[in-house]
Amino acid sequence: MNTNFFNQIQQLDFTGNLQLTITKGAESNLIVSVLLHNEQCGDSAKNLIPPLTFNATPQEFDEGFFEQITTPVQKVSGLMVDMEKFQKQLDEAKAQSAIEKAKAEKEKKEQEAKDKKFKQAMDKVDELEKEGKFREAWMKVPDLTEFPEKADEIRKRKTSLSDKFATPSLFGTTEETAPEQPQVAEVTADYPIDEADEEE
Repeated sequence: MNTNFFNQIQQLDFTGNLQLTITKGAESNLIVSVLLHNEQCGDSAKNLIPPLTFNATPQEFDEGFFEQITTPVQKVSGLMVDMEKFQKQLDEAKAQSAIEKAKAEKEKKEQEAKDKKFKQAMDKVDELEKEGKFREAWMKVPDLTEFPEKADEIRKRKTSLSDKFATPSLFGTTEETAPEQPQVAEVTADYPIDEADEEE
């Protein structure tokens, strides 16, 4: 007996495992259940797809079984493949979201640590200023390069502290410690110019 059953199965366009369950039914009928499994598909919704079930005589199966199952098997196979692609894209999106969330959380923690460090340094400056140690306080003001976003605050703080430790004058006021310009004495007519020397 020569059948082309497996050749026809081969011609079906499907991805996964095609399971056929054949049971003897009432009278001379057969009950055939066709179920497609795709283990690659990670979506649990695939389990909601019911099997195709047929109840017919062997002659009816011989005449039209493959015509009956071809379209549904291809649709179910395509659906599971699409579900698999969708699941992979969903998983990738979740992973990207988790990465972005972790990155944002890390940046937030770094910023909080930086803000805490700045606050501690400024608290130390306040403490030294209260003790009247203006120069030491000025030295403890955080560096601009380390906290560029707080540049204005740092400059104002350094300026206010440097004003407090400027050198006092004899009269009780403070003098700015600006560098002195070298004074050049003007040559005046007090010195005679020897015109004879210039001609030589």
